[in-house]
Amino acid sequence: VQLQASGGGLAQAGGSLRLSCVASGRTFSMYHMAWFRQAPGKEREFVAAITWSGDRMVYADSVKGRFTIARVYSRNTGYLQMNSLKPEDTAVYYCAADLSRRAVVGTTSSDFDSWGQGTQVTVFS
Repeated sequence: VQLQASGGGLAQAGGSLRLSCVASGRTFSMYHMAWFRQAPGKEREFVAAITWSGDRMVYADSVKGRFTIARVYSRNTGYLQMNSLKPEDTAVYYCAADLSRRAVVGTTSSDFDSWGQGTQVTVFS
């Protein structure tokens, strides 16, 4: 599956951005999706994930209550709505797909085997 992320940019602290991840190459409803991020000098970290059926979402504690992950099957697109942004949210954001058909959605990089190219999010105070 190929993933194309977009929607990053500059935002003031307290503001919002919405990231999109357009998928192609495999039936969209056949895999879990997730967002990860990587700040300069830091390791890639989990942000949020959604099951192939869209019935369960998982969030990192650092974004819970501020970010929302969703997917629209008719558009083959996943989304990450980011509200109440903080400077510490600054990072390159990556969307990912888990093609393994496992029952439980993962939260580590190794659980996902297809990655988008990343989109930069910069939050200033």
